[in-house]
Amino acid sequence: MPASLLAASPVQAASSVHAASAVPAATPVPAPALPPLVADNPAPHIALLLPLKSKSTVLARYAEVVQQGFTAAAGVQQGLPVRVYASSDEAKDVITQYRQAIANGAMVIVGPLTRDGVATLTSFPGITIPTLALNISETPNNAQKLYFFGLPAENEARQVAQIAAAAKLRNATIISTGTTSSKRLAMAFADEWKKLGGSITAEVVFKDDFEVLKNLPVAPWPEGTEPQPASAVSATGEPMVNDRPLPPPIAPGNMAFLAADHERARLIRPYLSNPTLPIYATSQLFQGNANKLANFDLYEVRFVDMPWLLQPDHPAVMIYPHTATPLEPDMERLYALGIDAYRLAHILLTNRVDSSLPLDGVTGRISLDHQQFLREPVPAFFRQGMGLTAETLAALNAAKAAAKEAAKQAAEAGSSPPSPAK
Repeated sequence: MPASLLAASPVQAASSVHAASAVPAATPVPAPALPPLVADNPAPHIALLLPLKSKSTVLARYAEVVQQGFTAAAGVQQGLPVRVYASSDEAKDVITQYRQAIANGAMVIVGPLTRDGVATLTSFPGITIPTLALNISETPNNAQKLYFFGLPAENEARQVAQIAAAAKLRNATIISTGTTSSKRLAMAFADEWKKLGGSITAEVVFKDDFEVLKNLPVAPWPEGTEPQPASAVSATGEPMVNDRPLPPPIAPGNMAFLAADHERARLIRPYLSNPTLPIYATSQLFQGNANKLANFDLYEVRFVDMPWLLQPDHPAVMIYPHTATPLEPDMERLYALGIDAYRLAHILLTNRVDSSLPLDGVTGRISLDHQQFLREPVPAFFRQGMGLTAETLAALNAAKAAAKEAAKQAAEAGSSPPSPAK
């Protein structure tokens, strides 16, 4: 996703949605007084307000994919009819379409999609029905019926910090790439890391200058223990190199956080060569499991992403249809955003927030905190050229072991002498 669109994007950007916006929204201008609107075929419905008329064809395409996911969920969990309100990029048009939805009998409104659109709505005093904005707000929200839900990458960076802290890691090297989205990720991680008692060993900015990567303050291999092409495993299952256990992480660099997209991370990863160094990142690294060769470059990097991409066989994921033609990972995340947005809208509509949360969503486990729906994605790591959860890897290993045992039994049965004839 082009960086120029990040401020308007609901998710992460560039390499994944993912698509999380990266540029702070401008200070919203209060909407001017508008004349009353005439109802157009009024009837109770769920309103979906998206920038389908955006001047940016890319942003309009994002909106289309969110709409597809939303209507797909509506087909599974049927309720009130869905009515789509197409807006442009103009603040006035966002408010006009919002007011029109209310005039037409909307019982709950979902949207806008961009940060600027959400900032405009936050300043609007006429929010009288449950409204689910599909992005975060950087301005105070005084509307009791306005809720927020999106895929901001900053939240993922904070969760990664929490995961690393829970693993008893304390010293972090942050590697960013100088882009706006990368800076936001690095800042979010650093803020959360410090709150959790961690320290920042160094902050490195990589702009295709490999010299800055040659002296990263991470733990080097002790002399004579460099990894060999073939490593072994001890009787207890511990990894071994040169017949000795791998050394534990050594301060000051006992972990690294990559605030980078897929392509930049592939360039940086080889310079973090200590196999005992835990490396963490967000879903910006993960571009699906179709390109295993590229994923091999990210071996053992830990990241977080949504069940929609990591756990396609999960019961909560399988009940929702995919598009007829597979989407790029960035778009799949937007499609999943649409699915969970409908589910949350239905919860708001039926006033079942307390009894329905946390929600096992396709974007992650969803909870509510001060009118913001928080998404907890799934921890994963790169192994065998794939992004895998621990559960998926265990299942794959179990299947391989079972197949190996079956082959062994078949071979033994084939080599055994025939039973004597009676």
